[in-house]
Amino acid sequence: MTTVEGLRGLRVPPELSARVPAGRRDGVRLLVGRAAAGEVAHHSFRELPGLLRAGDVLVVNTSRTLPAAVGGRLGREPVTVHFSTRQDDHRWAVEVRRPDGRGTTVPRAGGPAGAVVELPDGERLVLEEPLSPRGDRLWLARPSMADTAAYLHGHGRPIRYGYTERDQPLAEYQTVFSVPSPDGRGSAEMPSAGRPFTTGMVTSLVSRGVQIAPIVLHTGVSSAETHEPPYPEWFEVSPSTAWQVNAARSGGGRVVAVGTTAVRALESAADGRGTVRAARGWTDLVLTPERGVHAVDGLLTGLHEPAASHLLMLEAVAGAPLLERVYAEAVRGGYLWHEFGDVNLLLP
Repeated sequence: MTTVEGLRGLRVPPELSARVPAGRRDGVRLLVGRAAAGEVAHHSFRELPGLLRAGDVLVVNTSRTLPAAVGGRLGREPVTVHFSTRQDDHRWAVEVRRPDGRGTTVPRAGGPAGAVVELPDGERLVLEEPLSPRGDRLWLARPSMADTAAYLHGHGRPIRYGYTERDQPLAEYQTVFSVPSPDGRGSAEMPSAGRPFTTGMVTSLVSRGVQIAPIVLHTGVSSAETHEPPYPEWFEVSPSTAWQVNAARSGGGRVVAVGTTAVRALESAADGRGTVRAARGWTDLVLTPERGVHAVDGLLTGLHEPAASHLLMLEAVAGAPLLERVYAEAVRGGYLWHEFGDVNLLLP
C-alpha cells in the first residue's frame, strides 16, 4: 500500500488550512518525526537550530516567486491565467481558470487549441496544445509579449487558492533565500518550506555549524484540487553545493532538504550511490518509495494534502509508518496546512 492510499482516510478539517500568513515568519509550529526512534515530537520552528547539529547541511531553494496570476478574457468568458513554467522555445505552460467571484479561482476545462486569451494592455496568449497527454489542465501557450516575466511583474499577482482569506503582497510569497534569476525565470508558486526562515534564524544555524547550500528549482503550478505527478521543471545544482553535500555525507553530517523542490533537484543531480554532481536543465524525475532517495537524509516540508502525490516522496525519505503517525498527530494537534501553515521535519 502506498502512503497516498494509506492516508486516504485521513480527514484534514477545513479549519486547519492556514488562511493568512503567521504574524511572525518563525512563529510557526514544527512537528518532528524521527524514523530511527519512530517518535513524533512537538516544537516551535524557532527551536530548529537545536534539532540540527554541526556538520549538517540544509539545502535551500533560491527560486523567486513570480506574480504569476493574470486576469483576462477568452471570448466573452472572464478567466485567470496561471503562468506556470517558461519553456526553452519561450512558450509557457499555463493553466486557464475561472474566477469564483471571491477573489480566487476554480478549475475549468482546458483549451481549446487555437483559443486566444486577451490580456491587459492589448497583449494576447494563444493556447496551442496540452502540455502532456496525461491531461489537458496545463497548456503550452505562446504569449505576444517579448518579456513575459517583466509583464507579470507589471500586471500579475501571486497565485492563491480558495482556502486563503485574501490577497497578500508578493513579499509574503518570497523566502529569505530567494534571489532574482538572471534569465527572468521563477516559481509560479512559492517554495514554501523555506518561508518560516528569517535572517536571524539563518545566522543562528550558521553559528552552530549548520551549513546552508543553495539550489534552484523553478516550481510550476500545483493546483490544490489536483494530485497529479509533477511536470518537468528547470533546476540547477552548482559545483559548490555538490561539493558541500558530498563532503557532509562523507564526514557523517546529514543532508536535510528544505522542501520537496530541493529533494527533486538534488536527486536529479545524484547517482545511485548518492554522489551529487553539478547539473542544470530540465528534470522529470518522480520520486517514489520504490525508487528511493540517495542524496537526502532528512526533509523539512509543509503539510501536504493526504492524497497529494508529494507524499510518495515523503515516504521515500521517512517510510510509511512514520509518515502516517506524523500526519495523524498533525491533525490531532491542530497543525495548519498549506503554504502559510506549519512545517514538518523528517529525520533519519
